[in-house]
Amino acid sequence: MCQHNPDCPAADDPACQAAVVVAPHPDQGWSLLCNGVVLFEDTGALLPDGSSIAPQHLSSPVTA
Repeated sequence: MCQHNPDCPAADDPACQAAVVVAPHPDQGWSLLCNGVVLFEDTGALLPDGSSIAPQHLSSPVTA
C-alpha cells in the first residue's frame, strides 16, 4: 500500500505509527496513515484489522 521510499512501517510493525500521514483531520483529532492505521491525537491508534493501540502517556518528571 505504501508508495514511499523507503517503505513506511507496515500496520503490524511495532513502529507502525511512524508511517506518513495521507489524510490529516486535526479538527477531528485523528489522521490516516499510509499503512491504513488511524492515529489519534492522544497517541492511540486503530489498526486495519480492528485492533487498537492504547495511548502512550509520558509521565513528567517529579521535582522536589
